[in-house]
Amino acid sequence: MLEIRTKLSTNQNDAAFDDSVSLSFDLRQKSRLRVTLASGQEAAIYMNRGEIMRGGDILQADNGALIQVQAADQAVMKVTAKSTHDLMRAAYHLGNRHVPLQIGDGCLQLESDYVLKDMLLGLGVEVTEVEAAFEPESGAYGGGHHHHNDDDHAHSHSHEHSHKH
Repeated sequence: MLEIRTKLSTNQNDAAFDDSVSLSFDLRQKSRLRVTLASGQEAAIYMNRGEIMRGGDILQADNGALIQVQAADQAVMKVTAKSTHDLMRAAYHLGNRHVPLQIGDGCLQLESDYVLKDMLLGLGVEVTEVEAAFEPESGAYGGGHHHHNDDDHAHSHSHEHSHKH
């Protein structure tokens, strides 16, 4: 089985590559993953935790082969509105829920979710369910969505006071 441990570059759609793998956004967030490449070859992908693979990224296998990541079509909701205000309001409410969101020209895209669809329809925007590649914003501070274990940010607090009256 081919083993892939290195991400060489980001979004190199014109780069030469030996094979490719098409993955949904959920799979592109995983740090450990078994996949079948376009050629039919089995591969294991080992990425750093918290590192998100994007469509167009080039990965290098242990044998030197270059593998292009492709964003697979998946079930997404395309959100449009009659006014910029309504679309911005929808983006605000989705952001408030930390929903991965792709921002397009006059539209938003997010993974299909019936609860969010009901909320969006209640806000008066249009929601269309489509199959499309999903590339959400990476976030204002760099990487993707990170979860920390308590061990990752242990704090020691010293509360030495003197209460003299």
